[in-house]
Amino acid sequence: MGRIHCEWGLAGIEALRDQVAVLVIVDVLSFSTAVDIAVGRGGEVVPHAYGDLAAAKRRAEETGALVVDPRRAKGGQFSLSPASLMGLNPGQRIVLPSPNGSRLSLSGGAAQVVCAGLRNATSAARCAQLLAGGSDVAVIPAGERWPDQSLRPAMEDLIGAGAVIDAMEGDLTPEAGLAHRAYRAIRDRLEQEISGCLSGQELIQRGFEADVGLACQLNVSGTAPVLSSGIYRDHAGA
Repeated sequence: MGRIHCEWGLAGIEALRDQVAVLVIVDVLSFSTAVDIAVGRGGEVVPHAYGDLAAAKRRAEETGALVVDPRRAKGGQFSLSPASLMGLNPGQRIVLPSPNGSRLSLSGGAAQVVCAGLRNATSAARCAQLLAGGSDVAVIPAGERWPDQSLRPAMEDLIGAGAVIDAMEGDLTPEAGLAHRAYRAIRDRLEQEISGCLSGQELIQRGFEADVGLACQLNVSGTAPVLSSGIYRDHAGA
């Protein structure tokens, strides 16, 4: 069984993508949770880097998809809010712009890319190691951004990465071991801790408490979203 690595964000991907067979992207609040819900409902997700709506629309036309609002929205429209995607129909394909998870998903180079959160930590972990075929795997907590665009390590992504690592077999790098221990330290109070962290509080104060609750549900989903030709599909259900 290969070694399990864990490094943060885009720099972590760039450091590891040529050394590992599989990258597991973890962006708990909320890209990974949105992907899990969409794929779990039989949908497909086209990740798209945030910031160029015209390019997102062109990508939607190329892939026969619907562009969802990159801002969290209420009122029945699909958006980056995971709760909004609970109404997605089987077979629907969406373009999902996001500032972190989408950009990281598209930066994997030759490595295979899997999307994981707390909801599907075990199924995604098992899929990643199956795809790796005994080679190394890297689990990548996405993190957030400070106003100057520098990386802000996000507690919920560290915990999500640790949950994925907890379901894997193999030797851990020290960084992967730290994420694993952090997850185990709070796994019995995930919602309490993540609701209280900076990212969780930001969402709750904006009225998206339901998104936080969905993101904190541990292993309630059997999906394993794998990126193929730029589209996340459920490998577990393939």
